[in-house]
Amino acid sequence: MVKKSCIVMGVIFSLVLMGACTKKAVREEPLVTGKAEEQAWGKPAEGAAIGEKALEASLERKKYPGIEGEFLESSLLKDIHFGFDRYDLTPKAREILSQNAELLHKHSRVEIQIEGHCDERGTIEYNLALGERRSTGVMQYLMSIGVSPDRIATITYGEEMPVDPRHNEEAWAKNRRAHFIILAR
Repeated sequence: MVKKSCIVMGVIFSLVLMGACTKKAVREEPLVTGKAEEQAWGKPAEGAAIGEKALEASLERKKYPGIEGEFLESSLLKDIHFGFDRYDLTPKAREILSQNAELLHKHSRVEIQIEGHCDERGTIEYNLALGERRSTGVMQYLMSIGVSPDRIATITYGEEMPVDPRHNEEAWAKNRRAHFIILAR
């Protein structure tokens, strides 16, 4: 009886994991183009440190293999990095997130997606869960400093999208990150 219960629980757990591991599409709405990119960012507040031209110049269209549509990235939204098997925010990460939040406060119509990434060590399931904890922790911190939750989405990629494909400590440190993309409406 106990053995049968364990088998049933194992099957249920596997099905739940398979459902949790499916990739989410970035967004299917058409992206803004040209001058309309300015509309995606909104107008900066009076005296904004980052002018419209600098912001517009920082925007870059990107596409992930296997995901429909494009999205925008800005070099002004900085990634944060995590320690091995960690999802807590270091003082340096909080400083970077505060700068990202300042930019978001100045451009109130910008919506972002926070991507949680891991290095290749650990199982696929473990890394997906860790990536989710990283992106959720970043979202919670941004909300705690005034960024509306309506403007933030999260996703986890686990180890699937390394920024550095090498197999060493330097590459792994680069891959343990939260990355920001801009969702255009």
